[in-house]
Amino acid sequence: MTKAEAARRSPLGWSDWLFTALMLALAVTCVFLGNWQMARLEDKEALMLAVDQRLTSEPVPAPAAADWTSLDLDAWNFQPVTLTGAYRYTQTVTVFTSLSNARGRFSGPGYWVVTPFVLDQGGTVFVNRGFVPQDYQEQAALGDLHGDDPGSITIAGLFRPGEQVGFMAPEPNMSDRVEWVRNPERLAAMIDPALAPVAPFYVDLLAAGAGDMPQGGETVVSFSNNHFGYALTWYGFAIVAVVMLGGWLWRQSRRERTHP
Repeated sequence: MTKAEAARRSPLGWSDWLFTALMLALAVTCVFLGNWQMARLEDKEALMLAVDQRLTSEPVPAPAAADWTSLDLDAWNFQPVTLTGAYRYTQTVTVFTSLSNARGRFSGPGYWVVTPFVLDQGGTVFVNRGFVPQDYQEQAALGDLHGDDPGSITIAGLFRPGEQVGFMAPEPNMSDRVEWVRNPERLAAMIDPALAPVAPFYVDLLAAGAGDMPQGGETVVSFSNNHFGYALTWYGFAIVAVVMLGGWLWRQSRRERTHP
């Protein structure tokens, strides 16, 4: 075989073509995933801007019970709302937490004090009245931190979708009235069934006086936003795949020219 004939012959066999196709497919997939992460970044930045605007807006009445089944929880997240009704202090549930970067004087291991609030127009919303250190759990659950159930009042707080229950979440401690997640469905199992229906969201109370307990105003406004870094990683993988394929093809071509 002459050198001219070797040059005209394709240096790649069927397995080489398969490897080339797989590497190109890998590069295209990585570019697609990078583009997807950039789209997620745009959506997340829009959400963060919307939340910033909500947090500074005037409170609006919370959705009525008739709207709960079709409610877009994310669209209401962090919206200041008002509720008119009455607490049921005797049905209070404490939710374990560990509070860091507290705005008030208390932090560390403790509990959210979550009390059903029966709306005048029907239905019950769980209200997170704030944080207490762990030594105050029994007092919060048994009612020592509040008096008798009041009459109808209007309160204001931040709308919050219920927390998801992870597979590692322990079962609630019914006797001590201790829960582990602020999930309205799980919380509803610990109160009087007559208070149904229960909203699929809860409300975080705003801060009260300094040193008051429960310590309100501890809502954490935070979003994970690593999409740009993820996008760069996927684009980097795509570049690496193309460079590796180019180097491999160059070596294959050189080998054929050296050993026709």
